[in-house]
Amino acid sequence: MSGHGTPVPMTSRACGPLTGVAEVPGDKSISHRSLILGALSIGETRITGLLEGDDVLDTARAMRAFGATVTDLGGGAWSVQGVGVGGFAEPAGVIDCGNSGTGVRLIMGAMATTGITATFTGDASLCARPMGRVTDPLALFGCRAVGRQGGRLPMTLVGAADPVPVRYVVPVPSAQVKSAVLLAGLNAPGETVVIEREATRDHTERMLVGFGAEIEIEQTDEGRVITLQGQPDLQAQVIAVPRDPSSAAFPVCAALIVPGSDVLVPGIGLNPTRAGLFTTLREMGADLTYENAREEGGEPVADLRARFSADLRGVVVPPARAASMIDEYPVLAVVAAFAQGVTEMRGVKELRVKESDRIDAMAKGLRAAGVKVDEGDDWWTVTGLGHGNVPGGITAESRLDHRIAMAFMVMGMATQQPVSVDDGSPITTSFPIFGPLMASLGAQIDRSGA
Repeated sequence: MSGHGTPVPMTSRACGPLTGVAEVPGDKSISHRSLILGALSIGETRITGLLEGDDVLDTARAMRAFGATVTDLGGGAWSVQGVGVGGFAEPAGVIDCGNSGTGVRLIMGAMATTGITATFTGDASLCARPMGRVTDPLALFGCRAVGRQGGRLPMTLVGAADPVPVRYVVPVPSAQVKSAVLLAGLNAPGETVVIEREATRDHTERMLVGFGAEIEIEQTDEGRVITLQGQPDLQAQVIAVPRDPSSAAFPVCAALIVPGSDVLVPGIGLNPTRAGLFTTLREMGADLTYENAREEGGEPVADLRARFSADLRGVVVPPARAASMIDEYPVLAVVAAFAQGVTEMRGVKELRVKESDRIDAMAKGLRAAGVKVDEGDDWWTVTGLGHGNVPGGITAESRLDHRIAMAFMVMGMATQQPVSVDDGSPITTSFPIFGPLMASLGAQIDRSGA
């Protein structure tokens, strides 16, 4: 089982204005899918701007284990020589996906309809997360899974030698589940149909079209219906990965709460299924603007400019928006602490089963820092104290969760007393340059224990 090694405590202190250009890494979701679809294609896929965080690097190693030739060309450029749909070889060893729920679930889908066997594991956080939500629909194709009690890793999957097409209604909004089923459907005959009652991020569908799959999407009374024709010959592509909006959330939110700040985050992917946080921040009164809007690689992109916003106010975030910002709720809660009034977030039970129980982790840390938080199974509220009034002075538990660690580092940039986390090492899974990038803008984050 993998792990993060020695904990790395980190402390964030109040700082002067954050200014400059924040060139955040490539989109994690698109990076995972680029490697996996490249491995399932015929020919050489060239990728630029790949996120080289631990999560994505684990997926690159997994694709090598399944027989693809994956080469780091330097500077975020990668080459993937694919084996084609149904061409995965049986890996010689255990597939270690580290901290990545996206990686393990998508890879399981990609191999589930190939007649091979593979064993998956991960770090302590990933091994505590439920896999049944993916293995249950994969079983409909004929795939068998054996894991620990509760459907948890380590887990062995025996792929379906003679897969059958599936019609599946996704029970909870989850791009990971949807994507796993679609990837499994690639090597099943006939039509695989996935129905979403609530739309989730659509990178998989967009990229499948780009690689040459035949896919139809329509809105019906059942919901969003995605129909995939099985057993296509996917063709290698040239992919420029846009910058990650989930990573951009941290310098953007920091700029909004630190007086005098003015930060530009260039080239951010603004896929409508991912941009819910920025919509919410503007509703709160944030000085957040889009510049140079354009399209790159089939994805909408723009430069984001975020300036200090002294008069933020609490809002009600509609449940229908949750899927488009599920990873951004921890840092939104930090912004809410510096707003006036109550910010209400509902329809967010998915936060309970991410890398950590993110509602519980944030609620405990915020309360310790002097902020009122109320919570239920699928909702929570943060009562803001207004600019300059958040005490801080805590050490929060990161719980092996990169977004919890970064959210509390952002909080410490504007609290009265410093804010620490017990372990900042998980940050490398998604945002390996977080510390240096924030320091370049003017943040004061101390790292020790490395």
